[in-house]
Amino acid sequence: MGMKQREEYWDKQLNIHTMGRDDSHADEYRYPYEPTSYEVLDRLVREEYLTSDSVLVDYGCGKGRVDFFLSYRTGCRAIGIEYDQTMIRFALENQKGCKKACHTQFICERAEEYKVDADVDSFYFFHPFSVEILQKVLARIQESYYENPRCMTLFFYYPSDEYISYLMTVEELTFLDEIDCRDLFNGSNERERIVVFEMDGNFVGFYDGE
Repeated sequence: MGMKQREEYWDKQLNIHTMGRDDSHADEYRYPYEPTSYEVLDRLVREEYLTSDSVLVDYGCGKGRVDFFLSYRTGCRAIGIEYDQTMIRFALENQKGCKKACHTQFICERAEEYKVDADVDSFYFFHPFSVEILQKVLARIQESYYENPRCMTLFFYYPSDEYISYLMTVEELTFLDEIDCRDLFNGSNERERIVVFEMDGNFVGFYDGE
């Protein structure tokens, strides 16, 4: 079964429609909609970072593929954050028919304005926005930690060099793992990986109040 056939298979199994790319609302700060390959998500599932007790926030959720698939496969609760109202409508339509839809929630809001719930412990990023926005999002995650200290895991799929350079400078983040996905795409693109960080709670001077 080829890549396209596997993509179609899982959309059909979950009774959702998430394929295709959409650049219509992209700009220099927020990037186009393009769903994570199901094979990449399956590899993340197999690493067992997520369990039925996990609560995941998916930034730039688009049509909801990450949320539906990870909730279905792991039993986690998934919260999709998306500023594009058109994409949120797609996600909500998918939610009506998707298996395990009771474990998904979708919020139309800018990522940097979303207040992270006190029980969220996992975060997924498929390079959804600029480093400038990422800094503000991480500040929101810090706020949530202060309200309810806990271990939090952050997943960055297909990260740019700029993302990695920035993340490596954040003292509050500890590098945990790199899930290599290059073999799924002929092994030539160094960005085909999921980089995993942990926020350990030693926060000093991270939030600038903006």
